[in-house]
Amino acid sequence: MYIEPKQLKSFILDSGLVARGEIEKAEEEAVASKQSVGDMLVNKGLLSEDDLRRIQAYVLGIPFVNLKNERVDFAVLSMIPEPIARSHNIVSFRKSDKELEVAMLDTDDLAAIDFIKKKVHLKIVPRLTDRESIKAALLQYQRSLKAEFGDIIDKEAKSLSVLSGDATTSMSEEDLKKMAEDLPVVRIVDALLRHAIIQGASDIHIEPLEASVLVRYRIDGLLRDAMTLPKAASDSIVARIKVLSNLKLDEKRLPQDGRFKVEAEDQRVSFRVSILPTYFGEKTVMRLLREKSKGFTLESLGFHGEALEAIHEAMKQTVGMILNTGPTGSGKTTTLYTALDILNQPDVNISTIEDPIEYQMARVNQTQVRPDIGFSFANGLRTLMRQDPGIIMVGEIRDEETASLAINAALTGHLVLSTLHTNSAAGAIPRFLDMGAEPFLLVSTLRVVIGQRLVRKLCKVRSEHKLTAAELESLGKHVDLDRVLKALKDEKIVDKKATWESIPFYGPKKSAECEDGYQGRVGIHEVMKMTPTIKDLVMKSATSDAIEEQARKEGMLTMLEDGVFKAAQGLTTIEEVLRVISE
Repeated sequence: MYIEPKQLKSFILDSGLVARGEIEKAEEEAVASKQSVGDMLVNKGLLSEDDLRRIQAYVLGIPFVNLKNERVDFAVLSMIPEPIARSHNIVSFRKSDKELEVAMLDTDDLAAIDFIKKKVHLKIVPRLTDRESIKAALLQYQRSLKAEFGDIIDKEAKSLSVLSGDATTSMSEEDLKKMAEDLPVVRIVDALLRHAIIQGASDIHIEPLEASVLVRYRIDGLLRDAMTLPKAASDSIVARIKVLSNLKLDEKRLPQDGRFKVEAEDQRVSFRVSILPTYFGEKTVMRLLREKSKGFTLESLGFHGEALEAIHEAMKQTVGMILNTGPTGSGKTTTLYTALDILNQPDVNISTIEDPIEYQMARVNQTQVRPDIGFSFANGLRTLMRQDPGIIMVGEIRDEETASLAINAALTGHLVLSTLHTNSAAGAIPRFLDMGAEPFLLVSTLRVVIGQRLVRKLCKVRSEHKLTAAELESLGKHVDLDRVLKALKDEKIVDKKATWESIPFYGPKKSAECEDGYQGRVGIHEVMKMTPTIKDLVMKSATSDAIEEQARKEGMLTMLEDGVFKAAQGLTTIEEVLRVISE
């Protein structure tokens, strides 16, 4: 929003918000730094952003709206999808037959206005507002959704037929299918799925208890209670999910796996379904896989410094193996897809064998394993070798045969990317040897091994503190603080003269946007290069501890050390790092 500097200065002086001397000083600094006077006053703390926004609104003649205590109709609010509202700081709050009034922090955000205009086919009337109003409106998305969701559950659950476990066991498949397509059940399941997508959940757990059904969402790696449903809803909901997943409706004694896709909130989401019989009924767990990857970079995933260089160096090779290790849900597949995205050039042939295909990538030949018909990782990899691929991604190395084939592929002119379930990067070596891999073949193929976990990221609103001497002493028992401080200085994160006592750390702070002070996740990593000394240790069948110690001597930061590094950057907290590493 451009306003003539003289006009802005005149109004600020008239308002008495800032003294003349301060404004004149800010004018000089603004010219030197090529900033506007308004921005300079905000940077110096003489004006708040919201004060400046109100002044600009007045000077430009744009109405200013306050939504802090306003209850916006959910039908109007939801005309702008929550992700767009959150990323562009824009919310719709009033609608007429031809117009939609939107509150914004920046009325010059023409891209957002144009997007909304095309979506709602109404004239968009922008209004200026402040951050508190935007926060209050964004909070209403969740509150309204929960209220709407609760109303659907309460209303539709009463319509469900109350059936005992014995009754449903003896029902025919036709009867179960009819029950699954009953309108109340369809509405409940649709609301469950939509709610999970908007909340950013990675998993949905539907757990039958003795007298009720508990629904939990995994958000940012932690399970949270979302809803308690009546026990009568249990069999109908499971039947509905089985219909969506094309599973056997009348099979209640054996576990079943399936998948289905939905389109909601402008995104396609694939649900991977697992149904397990328990004492009180069938427990359902659904993994949400958002099919369009978000254009990640290795840097945005949390890689930095020597670790980042080691991965890029390995990716430049035309042969060999890049291995990613960690437990389930630690982001291994996302890291490999990001690497594939970088490698995905017109002159290379990339093929993958996965279980399941989590993201769809253009120009990449992706294959889904089917163990039920005998199509395993090993069979798929054997066939891929005949397809002339330059780069191969194997979703997971699970057995001796797949390990042997992957190593042979890496030896015979292919770059192989894969994952392995181990607790650390160094732990991958004995795991491979345990699967029958020959040490001399392993050292010839492995280029780099990545170990990783995911930690929750702090929100922008956070509390600052310095570590006390006692806290530093306690932390020093787990981490080599000198190594971490050296890395922080080498990468110019902190000043060369900084000490641990002078470095600020941050903690979570509850706000309207962040219920618990965290939002999203970032990786903490250890990246082990296969150097000549480490290769010698592998040939001597050294333990993972000895291999890790050598890697640390050669500059590798462990996951715990990388976690403290990211805590010092303000990305997460030390408590969160210790929680994840100790799990």
